[in-house]
Amino acid sequence: MDYLKDFLIVSLRVVTIFPLLLIMALYMGKRSVGEIPVFDFVIVIAIGAVVGADIGDPNIEHLPTVLAIILIGLLQRIVSTIMIKSRTFGKWVTFEPTVVIHNGNLLKDNLKKERYSIDNILQMLREKDIFNIEDVEMAILEPSGKLSVYKKPMKSAVTVENLNLDLKHEKFSYPIILDGVVSEKVLSYIQKDMKWLETQLLNQSERKEEVFFASVNENLEIHVSKNLPTQIPPIEH
Repeated sequence: MDYLKDFLIVSLRVVTIFPLLLIMALYMGKRSVGEIPVFDFVIVIAIGAVVGADIGDPNIEHLPTVLAIILIGLLQRIVSTIMIKSRTFGKWVTFEPTVVIHNGNLLKDNLKKERYSIDNILQMLREKDIFNIEDVEMAILEPSGKLSVYKKPMKSAVTVENLNLDLKHEKFSYPIILDGVVSEKVLSYIQKDMKWLETQLLNQSERKEEVFFASVNENLEIHVSKNLPTQIPPIEH
């Protein structure tokens, strides 16, 4: 009889705590999840907590812990199966892909929506050996938090190698305006002042105060990420 009571208690705990864990993981966003799907992330947390409590507290009965792990595993299989069969349900328990760069321009609203900074995106690009945002046709922040990048066709190293083209060396680009703030260090490095920067921006019909992101390469060519309304390609999970 006691085992039946334990079973009901553990079952009730599993059923009530998982929606809360899932809601909190979705609320925290992609950054909190890392490399695994959000529901699997919740599963890992729950199993870790159950096993940790069982190992660390001798007063906790072992059988309910075993039962909880089995129920969590069954729940994961059931939910995964439903996600495969129902796209609508799958969208409820995971994130949608988000386009963060389109045609070399950072999408400011989408970055803020996902709570990613420009620095985060630039770091993720560098990890893919991309040092110039102009080379990016589209970058998509995946549900796992990873960045998928599609480079502009003419920027493909494979194309250059296959065709044996003699192209000029691409110059390294430095972020000179980040989130509207001018980098004095970059200006000093390229031996230019604020007036020069403002003139260059005006030549592109841009005001310094309205620029979200801009970079400058070693040829002193400035690329401005324009925060203009654009039709974003529909990327769905």
